[in-house]
Amino acid sequence: MSEQLNEVMTLRLTAINYLARNTLAFTFEDPEGNLLPGAEPGAHVGVILPNGLTRQYSLLEYSNSLTQRSYVVGVKLDPQSRGGSRYMHETMRVGDLIQIEAPRNNFPLNEDAGHTVLVAGGIGITPILCMARRLKELGQSPRIYYSCRERVDVAFADELKTFEGALVHVDAEAGTFLNIADVVKNEPSTAHFYCCGPGPMLEAFEAACASLPQQQVHVEYFSAKQEAALDGNFVIELRKSGKTLTVPQGKTILNVVRDAGIPISYSCEEGVCGACEVRVLEGQPDHRDAILSEPEKAANNTMIICCSGCKGDRLVLDL
Repeated sequence: MSEQLNEVMTLRLTAINYLARNTLAFTFEDPEGNLLPGAEPGAHVGVILPNGLTRQYSLLEYSNSLTQRSYVVGVKLDPQSRGGSRYMHETMRVGDLIQIEAPRNNFPLNEDAGHTVLVAGGIGITPILCMARRLKELGQSPRIYYSCRERVDVAFADELKTFEGALVHVDAEAGTFLNIADVVKNEPSTAHFYCCGPGPMLEAFEAACASLPQQQVHVEYFSAKQEAALDGNFVIELRKSGKTLTVPQGKTILNVVRDAGIPISYSCEEGVCGACEVRVLEGQPDHRDAILSEPEKAANNTMIICCSGCKGDRLVLDL
């Protein structure tokens, strides 16, 4: 089995705070009080749980490496949890030492946009509020649309009232879901649009933004958009390592690379964190991730090897 190259820190859980129904905020700090790697708005960290699972959570706070003293993540208890959110809600206690991967950002904020529209659903408010705080600090007034099923699911209600352009939509009170198409239609077409929330909301958002330039549309998924490519029966040439390996049916490229003992960064293993992005030198990937934009997928310059496969019989990777 290969060495995992991710930067990992052992941090102490110093606080657990209530945010909304089934939603808690977890604060992690260095046990010795040392500064932590900085994180920009939209960044996330991987939380490596003692039960063996690694889960990605967006950060509520941003800072640089000169001032970052804690990481705060919001976690909603998923009724279908396979052990991630359930473990954090039911087992973790203040004082626990937990391994945390250094921040990565696949959902960066464009601070120079003339107008910014932030759309969140449920726990998706975590990176969205972080972005809103930064824009407010810069003297900008973003439009915020935050949708929850019921009033008890609304987090940060008091803070959101301090933003002039914030609309909280409660499905149960409105009798309908937030109309994403209307949101996009009623905002300037030159705006930058951001969305984080459950799958149906993100799909509606992408459909509503389909006619806008790709560089103005920003989405972050909680979970995989597609099943991993497991058809196999192709060859990968690892140019740096000088190895040629066969990917069999039922295995991902990442599985095969790890089995060969080649050091590689990876984390979520479902195409949502970007840790295992690799440069493609030859061949046509079968992209299955929720990280790369459509133009990036069409360019085939990189691929996410935990979930994506090959449309031909051979790939040459910069590994």
